[in-house]
Amino acid sequence: MTDLDLGDLDAFAAVARTRSFRQAARLRGVSASSLSEALRRLEGRLGVRLLNRTTRSVTPTEAGERLLDRLGPALVEVAAALDAVNHFRDSPTGTLRLNVPHIVARSVLPPVVGRFLRAHPGIVLEVTTEDSLIDVLAAGFDAGIRYDESLERDMIAVPVGPREQCYVTAAAPSCLALHGIPSHPRDLLHVPCVRHRFISGVTLPWEFERGPESVKINPTGPLIATTIDLELSAAVEGLGFIHTFADFLAPALESGALVQVLHAWSPRFSGPFLYYPSRRHMPAPLRAFVDFLKAEAASRG
Repeated sequence: MTDLDLGDLDAFAAVARTRSFRQAARLRGVSASSLSEALRRLEGRLGVRLLNRTTRSVTPTEAGERLLDRLGPALVEVAAALDAVNHFRDSPTGTLRLNVPHIVARSVLPPVVGRFLRAHPGIVLEVTTEDSLIDVLAAGFDAGIRYDESLERDMIAVPVGPREQCYVTAAAPSCLALHGIPSHPRDLLHVPCVRHRFISGVTLPWEFERGPESVKINPTGPLIATTIDLELSAAVEGLGFIHTFADFLAPALESGALVQVLHAWSPRFSGPFLYYPSRRHMPAPLRAFVDFLKAEAASRG
């Protein structure tokens, strides 16, 4: 078995972890057909089926599970050994894969990305936006960005972007003229609201804080969507009140298309963090990004 191709083994590990040829191909920047061919070669060499494939799912067989358990750490060590050479470059090269929420992709990363990539022209940054919580390593990412309440305690967390953000509530002038201006969050239970549903299917309650007092409500309304652009458009059209990140609503608030209400009830919370697992060998592109974030934080004092 010494003539096994390392690339085929890596392809198997990528598909087995993501349980999807399409997702593994997207993360690796190759075609799904090339991964499928690699799997056929590997299974032919080993003489055993490693993955059960149907039109709806990809799952490791018992043999595939055992191979993945033993192969995973070995591939990490190989990658680390090759990446160690990267640290001797003036500027590291390679791909940095991040998984981030939409709010981070839209409001936090844009000013950071330009400065980072200009400082490290040899690095390719791949950003996937996803609001649901996932195992970033199992999905093939180097690191993720999430908020403090979503971080696993065994992860290393580095601040990125603004250190404080807030939620605001707003509505179009036409909506306020029709339904009035709420004086308490519970007033929103009696007016139409535009709500957000995560891809996972979860629709979170709206949370409000004023001093020590906190309120959670589950308002109703004519629209529930999974995209902020549609929700924002509906709010501007006067279809209901909206409650979301201030960064999302800033342009509409500045133009007067929306008007903020319940100013005293806007909950403030810690900004996002880059998070990654503690491991002996950190990939050079990730190390460069962590060092960049820390240097930026130090320069801001």
